[in-house]
Amino acid sequence: MARALRMEFEGAVYHVMSRGDRKEAIFRDDTDRRRFLETLGEVCRRTDWEVHAVCLMGNHFHLVLETPKPNLVAGMKWFLGTFTGRFNRRHRTTGHLFGGRYKALVVDGESPGYFLTVCEYVHLNPARACLVKPEEPLKAYPWSSFAEYLKPPTARWPWLRVDRLYGEMRLDPSRSSGRRRFEEQTESRRLERPEAWKEIRRGWYFGGAELKERLLERELPRFRPDHLGAARSEGDEAKAERILREELAKLHWTDAELGKRRKGDPGKVLMARRLRLETTRTLAWIARRLEMGSWTHVSNLLRAPTSAESRPVSRPDQRVKNED
Repeated sequence: MARALRMEFEGAVYHVMSRGDRKEAIFRDDTDRRRFLETLGEVCRRTDWEVHAVCLMGNHFHLVLETPKPNLVAGMKWFLGTFTGRFNRRHRTTGHLFGGRYKALVVDGESPGYFLTVCEYVHLNPARACLVKPEEPLKAYPWSSFAEYLKPPTARWPWLRVDRLYGEMRLDPSRSSGRRRFEEQTESRRLERPEAWKEIRRGWYFGGAELKERLLERELPRFRPDHLGAARSEGDEAKAERILREELAKLHWTDAELGKRRKGDPGKVLMARRLRLETTRTLAWIARRLEMGSWTHVSNLLRAPTSAESRPVSRPDQRVKNED
């Protein structure tokens, strides 16, 4: 199966996650963790990345980062390769440290709520994994950016950007009162399991409908027929709907009229044929969308174009008959 394409553009925000090879540990001790953070700082200097949240777990890590330049792929190649080399040299090992491809979920940084939710998802990870006890504060976990958010500006990791998350929460990071309020609000969500977290774990983007449309419009020209995945599937459906609108306009039909016309109407057959030729929509999808009955009925109609298309296409001013 071909790999799905990476989506890169200026100002993109991502939730990035990568696991160890065969789900093995990527950190053996605190020295490895410090070296990881040092390498992260280096790649930020090289790429101008802006890191908004980070959390190091046992066999994986989470990042929320922003790319002012479209350079996620080049940056991640250097970052993961450099850290792997340093890890192997220190522990006198060879081979892969990370397993498979890293996940890079595009996050809606413009619509309210999405950026905040994904940052909270990362910061609450130690609590979900029971790396901090219920009676312990989240800041007790030292390998998360959450504790850094609570420090004065001069004491934080220099490559960590806190103003965007504080701004979305309408808090001032330069004031101790703002930092206390940030801690209280995040702590209050420790027991929550929002439905949106499923989208963060499994989706290909996390945001509103406008972001989805922009991503599909941007990336579809780059897809080949063998690039599979959720983005390709949704893009193909959008193309099918565009074709359907074009064909309805040619026939002077409204979408509501599809259900009123015969299942084997020649106009529907023409639409079905174009959808089969120009998209990857299944016969079942076409039969359901055009209200043509079963997929086998559509298949039979498409195999017999002469009998299906020789009849005149009924116009809106003609009487509509329903098929039994």
